[in-house]
Amino acid sequence: MKPSLLIWDWNGTLLDDVALCNQCLNDLLAGHGYAQRYDAAAYKEIFGFPIQDYYVRAGFDFSRHPYEELAEIYMAQYLPAAEGCGLCPGAREALEWAKESGIRQVILSASQLPILRRQVEERSLSGFFDELLGQSDIYARGKKETGLSYLKESGIDPASAVLVGDTLHDFEVARAMGTGCVLCAAGHQSRARLEAAGVPVIGTLNELPACLEQL
Repeated sequence: MKPSLLIWDWNGTLLDDVALCNQCLNDLLAGHGYAQRYDAAAYKEIFGFPIQDYYVRAGFDFSRHPYEELAEIYMAQYLPAAEGCGLCPGAREALEWAKESGIRQVILSASQLPILRRQVEERSLSGFFDELLGQSDIYARGKKETGLSYLKESGIDPASAVLVGDTLHDFEVARAMGTGCVLCAAGHQSRARLEAAGVPVIGTLNELPACLEQL
């Protein structure tokens, strides 16, 4: 069945920033004197939410380097570099398909709202979305609460909506909201990790229309 609403994650789902985030992590480790580095496969095995827990898995010691300090340094590198990130494979085609199919679309992101809005506008995507739902700070908290508030205020039946994301956190958010969920393995977590959620997993967004038809 086609949903009446697609709730899109942004980073790693529509915005292809996985390689950049991997590089930012390694640079942050190097800049603070840690020996370990992560290749793409290893990065996808440790990335997750809450971000503080991901930093701990990466090996940061918050007693030496507070999380807030690390987050500020990370974002100072990430934000200007992200201007060069394109869209994930099949992203624009999936957005166009949904629009042509009359499916309402919103973005629900852990990103700070002004950053999200700018990144969407820079890629000429604003016309696809009814709402951009972001956070009030850079610490990637509160995605569940933001999504629940949106559904309550909009009056949309959660059963008619599907969240499309690239992490197990997206599955957790979808479950909390009562929506369907499709996860894409082209993003920040490995297919093996995503398949543990027990929801459909696609390789790229090119597979999304067919996947939604089968829900």
